[in-house]
This record gives sequence, C-alpha cells and structure tokens, in this order.
Amino acid sequence: MTSSGARGTNFSIGGEQAEADPLLMEAFYESDDYRTVSSREDPRCFVIARTGGGKSALLQRLEEENPAHVVRVAPEDLSLSYITNLGVMRYLDDLDISLDPLFIALWKHVLLVELIRHRYKVDSHAAKMNFLSTLRDKIKRDPGKRAALDYLEEFQDRFWVEADERVREITEKFEEKINNERKGTLGLTGNQTVNASATVNSGTADTFATETRRELTDRFKRIVNETQMPRLNKMIKVLDEDILDSRQNFTYVVIDDLDRDWVDEKVANALIRCLFRAVLDLHRVKNLKVIVALRTNIFENLDFGHRAGGQEEKFRSLSLHMRWGPSELRNLVSSRLRVATKKSGTPVSSISDLLPRINTTRGDAFDYMLTRTLMRPRDIIAFVNETFAISSGSGRTSWEDIKNAEDSYSYKRLLALRDEWKMTYPDIDRVFAVFAGSTVPMSKDEFTKRIDDAVLLLADPHFRGAEWLDHMTSTMWSNPSADWSAWYGPLVALLYNIGFIGCTTGRQSTVRYVRTFPDFAERVSNLEATDGFTIHPAFQAALDVRVDHLR
Repeated sequence: MTSSGARGTNFSIGGEQAEADPLLMEAFYESDDYRTVSSREDPRCFVIARTGGGKSALLQRLEEENPAHVVRVAPEDLSLSYITNLGVMRYLDDLDISLDPLFIALWKHVLLVELIRHRYKVDSHAAKMNFLSTLRDKIKRDPGKRAALDYLEEFQDRFWVEADERVREITEKFEEKINNERKGTLGLTGNQTVNASATVNSGTADTFATETRRELTDRFKRIVNETQMPRLNKMIKVLDEDILDSRQNFTYVVIDDLDRDWVDEKVANALIRCLFRAVLDLHRVKNLKVIVALRTNIFENLDFGHRAGGQEEKFRSLSLHMRWGPSELRNLVSSRLRVATKKSGTPVSSISDLLPRINTTRGDAFDYMLTRTLMRPRDIIAFVNETFAISSGSGRTSWEDIKNAEDSYSYKRLLALRDEWKMTYPDIDRVFAVFAGSTVPMSKDEFTKRIDDAVLLLADPHFRGAEWLDHMTSTMWSNPSADWSAWYGPLVALLYNIGFIGCTTGRQSTVRYVRTFPDFAERVSNLEATDGFTIHPAFQAALDVRVDHLR
C-alpha cells in the first residue's frame, strides 16, 4: 500500500458523533464490547460510558446488522415531561410517596406494547384483532394467561397508538384514581373532617396535620402500589412463552439518549432507575435483550443502594463499562483510514503509514496523540482529523503538523469537557481557567493555591456555579480546623473523576488518571498521600500549561 497519495483538504476519517459519521457502518470496528452487547447469551445489557465513548455507534451498528430484530425506544417520544408536570405528581412527591411502582409499570407497558407491535406488525384495528385471535388460540387452555389478555382489552384501540399516547392513557387512569380518592373525607381528631380535594388541588401537602397527612399517605400509597398491575406482569409471561417463543423471534430493544434534557434531572434519575428495575424483571423473557445506554456520571448518580431495594449488585453485574485500550483505538483509526483512503483512490493500510516514523527522540507519533486523549474514539478521531486538515495533504504528516493541530484540538476538547458537565456544574470552565499558565507537575502547595483561586469564584456575583461550588467547599467555612482532604477533597475528586487532572504519589510514581484508576480519588488516604498534580495532556495546550520534565 502506498502512503504518498494526496488526501485533499476535506479528507477525514469520519465524524466525531455517531449520528453525523459517514464512515460509521463501512468502517465500524468490532470491539469486544460490541460482541458482548450483541451476544444473545451474555446478560450484560446496561452500556455505561463517558460522552464520546462509542455507546451510540455500538447501538447503531447493532440495529444495522439486525434490522428485523431491533426495536428502538426514544425517551423523548414518551410524554414523560407531561407526566412529571402534573399537579398530582408534585403533590404525591410532597407527601414523600415513591412513584417508583407507577414508573416501573409505565416502562413495562411501553416495552410490552412495542414488542407486540413489532412482532405482529400491529398497525391497524384489523391487525390488532388478528393478533388477539391468534394469541387467544395459543393460550386457550391456560386460564391465567387468558385473564392477562384482559389487560390489552382495557385500552381498546388506544393500546395500539403511538407510545406517548399510551403513556398518557395510563397516567390519566392513575390520576383519575387519585382524584376519586381525594374527593372523600379524611377523619381527624374528634368529629372533625376535612375534604382532601382542596389541598390536592392546591398542589401542596404542607397544610395538613400530622394524623391527616399520615392517612392521606397511606391511601395514596395503596393506589401507587397497585399500579404494579398483576395482569401486566402476567402478560410478560405470555410474552416469554407465547409471543417471543422461539429463537427466530429473538428481539433487541434499544434505549439511548437518556442523557438528554427531556425531563427535570431529579425526575429523570427516578425514571431511569425504574427503567433499570423494569429491565431486570424482563430478564425472565428468554428471547429478549433490552439494552440501555447511559453516561457514566448519570449511572453513578442513580442511588441504587438507597432506592432500589438492595438490587444495586444485580444492576452492576449486568453493566458493561466501555473502555478502550491503545491497540483497540489504533485498530479503529486504521480501519477508518483504510475505508477513507480507498474512497480517495490512494489506499493506506495503517495510520502508521501516514504519521511520522518512530524515532528514539520523540517516540511513536500515534502513542503521543493517544496520551492527549481520554482514550475515547471521539477524541482520537478529532485529533487525527485536525492533523490531516493542517498537513500538506500528501505523504506523511510531520511532527510540526501534529503540534500545530494540537492547539486547536486541545481547545475543542476543553470545550467538550465543559459541555459534558455544565448541566451538573454550571460555569465549571471558569474553574478550569484558574489553571491557565501553570507549570506541571504541580506540588501540593502550588496546586492548593490554584484551588483557592477557584474557591474565590464564589465572590463573583456573575459566577453561575455558586450552588455546587459552595457545597463542595462548605467544610472550609464550617470547620476551619479540618485537614486538607476535608477542605479540598470534594473539589479535587471532581476534577480527577471528570479526567481534568492526574495525581502522583512519591517521587518516581507514574501519573494516575481516572481511566486506569477509577476509584483513586474516592479514598481520603489516597488524596492525603498525593504530592503531585498535573493537568491532563489533552487540555494542556488549551490552557497554555508548561511541562517541566526536571521536576
């Protein structure tokens, strides 16, 4: 293969995002993670990764390879924001009534109907009647299953409309039950009674006496818990034994984009947590695999330990944390390059053919580029594309090309890091900026001075991150005698966990980053033992950080 052909100024090895990547299907790299997710035997179904880690690409490939066996459910199409904005939902939340049973039932309902529609191509009244007739004939000897079909009949023709309408249907029935219950009277001490309706309509539960509040809570809890819907659960048995009853009917359900702004963050966490529990219940269906893709930070904030009935271990055992190694990323880039250069008429077999040759002074160019990524496909694709855009377009790129490309690449990676976390940590880029012009590695004292500058952002009335930064530094004000880790630990752990900084312990120690040492910053003893800090190489150029190799 030649390495000297002209590439052209618009040459690239693909887009950084799956939905805008023209080479995704042609040059898809089949990683071990993809084989795990697509496996019908491997139970791992929760795909956890950082932004740019390849979740969406993996699911798109699965859909491309199994077009007749994949059902995609889009969260934004389910009217979930409509549900959470209902006054009755806010009212029940005020009473500290968990809506988990309702949300779990909603997910089961949506998934069940989508699977039935897909399996039997139900898109009309006639198709519905044909499906019911076929299914009744199959289960006519089982009274329990026949009763389960009544669940489908309850919704009549609305069962078969779009998913958002079905979600509204269930919610409206639930709201009607709550409204009927609230129209009654509540017994108080003595002969007094109060109408529950007035306070429900007001949208707050704070005005009731303790005894009345307890009675209300008990009543409404019963209604919420009944939404587990025994007949719905029986339908899942029908799904397993009579609908997806053979290997040729094996179906994947794909749920992505759960990190988008489709509902309030607090409610989103509850809905996602309940989705996981619904998926756990659906594991009994042999010829079904529900695959949920989720960003790492959202997964860690779901609070399974407190809210999921002790099922955290089960969720984690079914999770696949996507991680890329150097050889996988090299193979991914080379695979894309082969397809892209073949299209341009000058095929190249490996990325090594277009980068500077390995030498004893500078080493391997691709390894240099990888150290300036967070080891994600999006990062290395972006860096390679930036380098090709700067180079002359023929022959090998030079080290000067790579260094020049690094300035633009690093700036965009810093913006991407900001965008990844700005919803949770507004103005976090202003914290990044306090490290501009620093020299790394930094001693603990040098690093602490920079952190102190970040804390001073709280005095700026225009800083939008006051709430989260104040929370992370609250010990500074509440306990002046506390040790270093108590004062600075939460903020240091944040910067470490998002990949912005690395830590060293001991003079000869290698730098620890979150990718290879994910739990390092969670231990106070590790933070106390850290005596050196560095800014991740991906962001050094953007912040004009100087590296002193003699330190």
